Amino acid sequence: MEREVRVRFAPSPTGPLHIGGVRTALYNYLLARKLGGKMLLRIEDTDQNRFVPGAEQYIMDSLRWCGIEIDEGIEQGGPHAPYRQSERKPMYRQYADQLIQAGHAYYAFDTPEDLDAMRARLTAAKVPNPQYNSITRAQMRNSLTLPAEEVTQLLESGTPYVIRLKVPRKEEIRFNDLIRGWVVVHSSSIDDKVLMKSDGMPTYHLANIVDDHLMEITHVIRGEEWLPSAPLHVLLYRYLGWESTMPQFAHLPLLLKPDGTGKLSKRDGDKLGFPVFPLEFHGKDAETGEPTVSSGYRESGYLPEAFINFLAFLGWNPGTQQELFTMDELIENFSIERVSKSPARFDQNKVRWYNEQYLRAKPDAELAQYLTEELSQQGIEVPADQAEQIAALVKERATFPADLAQEAQLFFQRPSSYDEQVISKKWNPQVSAALAAFAGQLPTAADASADGIKALLTQVLEAQSLKIGQVLQALRVAVTGHAAGPDLMHIMRILGPQETAERIQAAVAVLSA
Repeated sequence: MEREVRVRFAPSPTGPLHIGGVRTALYNYLLARKLGGKMLLRIEDTDQNRFVPGAEQYIMDSLRWCGIEIDEGIEQGGPHAPYRQSERKPMYRQYADQLIQAGHAYYAFDTPEDLDAMRARLTAAKVPNPQYNSITRAQMRNSLTLPAEEVTQLLESGTPYVIRLKVPRKEEIRFNDLIRGWVVVHSSSIDDKVLMKSDGMPTYHLANIVDDHLMEITHVIRGEEWLPSAPLHVLLYRYLGWESTMPQFAHLPLLLKPDGTGKLSKRDGDKLGFPVFPLEFHGKDAETGEPTVSSGYRESGYLPEAFINFLAFLGWNPGTQQELFTMDELIENFSIERVSKSPARFDQNKVRWYNEQYLRAKPDAELAQYLTEELSQQGIEVPADQAEQIAALVKERATFPADLAQEAQLFFQRPSSYDEQVISKKWNPQVSAALAAFAGQLPTAADASADGIKALLTQVLEAQSLKIGQVLQALRVAVTGHAAGPDLMHIMRILGPQETAERIQAAVAVLSA
């Protein structure tokens, strides 16, 4: 019987969720939904020293905003609860003991001073990358080097210890990565990782493997930074007798800074001029304890569907020219085989482009809601039908929802100044007279539609032997103050004949004085 596909996103609550983590969650989610499986959220909080209050809720809120649905987790529950590692602490010890009894792990009683001395010796001997491994463990204080009686005495007396994995000295460890193909690592390059810390908490390596096995995870999709740990995890699956149900691994490419100089990190938040977190995060400076605020994509005006579409393409492509995908379309088209091995460079201009496309594609009525909310905060109330007309007109100039209100200001504020370049080139007595004549006829125009206003303007200009191209820029500046903007005839239609006429008359009075 074929196993149900089960994936997990397993972040640590050590701060705001980086967009690289969101991408990892997204790819897990897309694969699960594509293959009819389940998406789990597990909080890996075994490192209590790095725990940040509020981070756990932030992670869940971020995934919810992105549209990544969780099937099993802290909020949803599920058959493998609890989904918070700190609450699973009692179950890990038995597996560490199992490894010790099978000869695949051992007790290590080394003090911090012992470890420092070992590293100093190796450094003095010019050994690169000093580590506790199959060679150095023979000179250390552990259950492999000490007499059994002494080990028993140390354990019974409560002497602090850790449990380390006994990595074989000469062995090739291989596994087939779904993105990178066969990965082969020699065991001599792997150190004897700590599995259980002196405080009784498991390290990531043990807890991760035990939880993935107990939760029946079939695919582990995670960042490239975990690739060096994968051989160690393969050993753990083998030593615990779970190799036949070991999940398939897929290690995602790095996300690089826009200039390609290195990994896009949490520390880059706001330093590079754009957010690296999905939602705004309120925290504290690690050194000073002062409150800090890191910007988020949501608060910066990005739409979740644009943000997700952009993230999906950072390391994956559908093999077609299509760039705009709904979540359902991403699910339908996603495959691990089309995820690249190469690092993906972050492009802030591209995520802005995605936001423009999604914003402009929204129904005008929805855009009008953004517009009225923003204008209301400014003390400007607009009827719904007018707001919809304005939104439809200005949306092609908007990247973010807040831009709609900014672009709409010309409808609520008469010009206080006029574009000097246009005035110097296009304004003259003949144009001034023509515009005055046009303003005089506007309030009584029979047709106040955009086409009707244009027809009246053409008629007035013909009587004065002028072409529309000779006055159009001057007319725009008279009505709006600016040299460019949305369709001028529609601006005048929305303003109405009386308001438009008064604006033109005011400009004529100022500019012809």
